[in-house]
Amino acid sequence: MTLRAIHERIVDLIQAEGIDTIFGIPDPSFFAMFLEAERRGMNLVAPHHEQGGALMADGLYRLTGKPGVMGVNKGPGVANIAAGAAYLAKENVPAVFIMAQRHRLYEQRVRRGKMQYMSQTPIFEGVMKYCGSIEYPEQVDEIFHEAFRQAMSGVPGPTFVELPLSVMQAQLDLPPAPPPHRYRLVDQHAGTPEVAEAARLLEQAKCPILLVGQGALAARGHAAVKALADKLACPVIQTTAAEAVIEGLDERTFPYGSAVASEIVAQSDVVVAIGTEIGEPMHYGRGHHWASGDAARKWIYVERDPTAIGVNRPIDVPLVGDLRAVVPQLVEVLGPLRRDPPADMPKWTQAYAAYRAELFASVPGASAPIHVARLAVEATRVLPRDAVVVRDGGASTMWFSAFLQFPPRDAMWNSNYGAIGPGLPYALGAQLAVGDSRRVVLLTGDSSFMFHIAEIETAVRKNLPVICVVAVDHAWGIEVASYKANYGADTTAPEARWGKQVRFDKTAESFGAHGEYVERGEDIAPAVERALASGKPAVIHVAVDAEANSSFVGIPGFTEFRTWYGEEGDNLGFAGTPPAAAAAESDKPMDKGAGY
Repeated sequence: MTLRAIHERIVDLIQAEGIDTIFGIPDPSFFAMFLEAERRGMNLVAPHHEQGGALMADGLYRLTGKPGVMGVNKGPGVANIAAGAAYLAKENVPAVFIMAQRHRLYEQRVRRGKMQYMSQTPIFEGVMKYCGSIEYPEQVDEIFHEAFRQAMSGVPGPTFVELPLSVMQAQLDLPPAPPPHRYRLVDQHAGTPEVAEAARLLEQAKCPILLVGQGALAARGHAAVKALADKLACPVIQTTAAEAVIEGLDERTFPYGSAVASEIVAQSDVVVAIGTEIGEPMHYGRGHHWASGDAARKWIYVERDPTAIGVNRPIDVPLVGDLRAVVPQLVEVLGPLRRDPPADMPKWTQAYAAYRAELFASVPGASAPIHVARLAVEATRVLPRDAVVVRDGGASTMWFSAFLQFPPRDAMWNSNYGAIGPGLPYALGAQLAVGDSRRVVLLTGDSSFMFHIAEIETAVRKNLPVICVVAVDHAWGIEVASYKANYGADTTAPEARWGKQVRFDKTAESFGAHGEYVERGEDIAPAVERALASGKPAVIHVAVDAEANSSFVGIPGFTEFRTWYGEEGDNLGFAGTPPAAAAAESDKPMDKGAGY
């Protein structure tokens, strides 16, 4: 037993989870905790807005599998984090928010005008998996344990621990903080009968496939998934959230919704779904591309949350547990099984490569005005092949996705919440995760970049050399496109365009970062190379073709994107898009003569 102050005990509990980073804006509520964390060598990161800190924690989680921890200042700080909590809840990101609160004396005082005081818990009841308030010092361990237990169990998500000033000065005589496996379930394996049944289906399958989602990558399950794919010699279908390609599976990984993936999905007889909700962008695993053969197709679902089984579609074999344990368990049970690759695998690989080659060949030339497709090609062709790719934006991010020049080993975008703006904080969190071993590049539109532009200073202060490539059209490009589609090309698109006075390169330089300004396509790659060589956070302002970026015509994958909202007939205001034009011009190489 050791006498511990409350702030020391909280740091004990955080470190017991293997966490070495705490996000938070300094405030008297956390001074002692921050000083103790610093003394122990932990990394403290103060964002310029609490929401930015939550999104940094998201980026860190996706590359480490570790939950985020954030100290949040009472009153306005707590209110500011609400939007960040919604992000994390929708993106299934585990985090523990330590919410400061004034002395409990204020809770029942019948007075008005209490400075920085409000009832905090009700704000978060709709997004937090758990809300706990520490009323007495003796509750610290159990409430923090419950917060981590809930954040990391089932579907991951954020939790809330309220820490009133009335308990901060106490000292307790406590044993060492226990490791996670002593108080919550970790590395849960699936049931033996279920694993045996999954193995039986896979042994008998004629065309099995793996459907791999972002959850498999955030859990750092790369090696386990590759081992299973190798044993089955099967195609791997990326969900729309998982743009990364696991090393060694390049020749047989295909993005869901592509023509090749759709052919494979239609032929599949057994699907192993790993790290995915099988949600709306996947047509719930039963409609659209899945419709052919759905009645006979068998589904094996690796899922942490038992209440998710059978919700979006019937599941034949649920493997409930931690995919980091379950996938190796399945590989082991399959034993000496060695399947031959499908006879059509070379055809699929060649067809997808041919599509990509034709797509790249159709990109408009390098001269001004710069098309976003050309920006994507030029910017990514000179990046290190181990770069972490972060995407953000509306129309521009669709072009970025289609024209990456290498398969990223780690990638992220806000796929489930469907928001714009998190890209820069994501990139900072990712750079915190990889340290000096890799570079992180953010490909973003200008409107999205403006959300958290102040975090460039955070990047400079923490020496996080992220490369930010910004497609600048001085507009909410996808909103302008939607205005045009619904009200004609001559619409004023009120408030969807903004002034051309902004210079992101100059803004970056004012923060102490490296800045570049580019107006010609042939200058993009050299600017990226200079940014990489600077070793500093960098912002590359690229003036792009505003007309091309405010049209749905020609965006690869846009027709597929429209089907994500098909169940209720809701297509996010894109109803006015001429269906014939969208169908004719999307998902195929661009026509250079079509106004580019």
